[in-house]
Amino acid sequence: MALSRNVNRPDLSATLPAMKDYAETTIRVRYAETDQMGVVYHGNYFTWFEVGRVELCRQLGFEYKRMEIEDDSIIVVAEASCRYKRPARFDDLLIVRTRLTQSQRRTLRFAYDIIDQQSNQLIATGETTHVICDHEGRPKSLPEKYRKYFARNGDTMPTNESD
Repeated sequence: MALSRNVNRPDLSATLPAMKDYAETTIRVRYAETDQMGVVYHGNYFTWFEVGRVELCRQLGFEYKRMEIEDDSIIVVAEASCRYKRPARFDDLLIVRTRLTQSQRRTLRFAYDIIDQQSNQLIATGETTHVICDHEGRPKSLPEKYRKYFARNGDTMPTNESD
């Protein structure tokens, strides 16, 4: 354990994911994303989660669009949740932090934090669970070439036919 000269500053490194464990992208709230009260409409958070997922794939080393086109593999949302902590408003700069929390042969789970860039306050958290499907919506295994991207902490994904 490294000693810090400033003993009053708590060491948060153990509670924060390592840089490689998540992707960040910045969103500026557009006027059209707010309601009559000037607060971001709740459904927009799910769109931002999608933006975060696509960016995470890019940062992992592949384009999600290519996965759909070249490998007939679509990451279908099976479950989604969002917990709203504070309102976001027009023109706020938000950080969408996305990380993979679970990967199995046919399913993936992602977690999200939406953070106000100026105040560094947590605006919302969320989670989505996905099933890998073909273009007709039939579940399938994640193609082998993508398993290395979705393996967590050096683990390898299962290759057998049962989940």
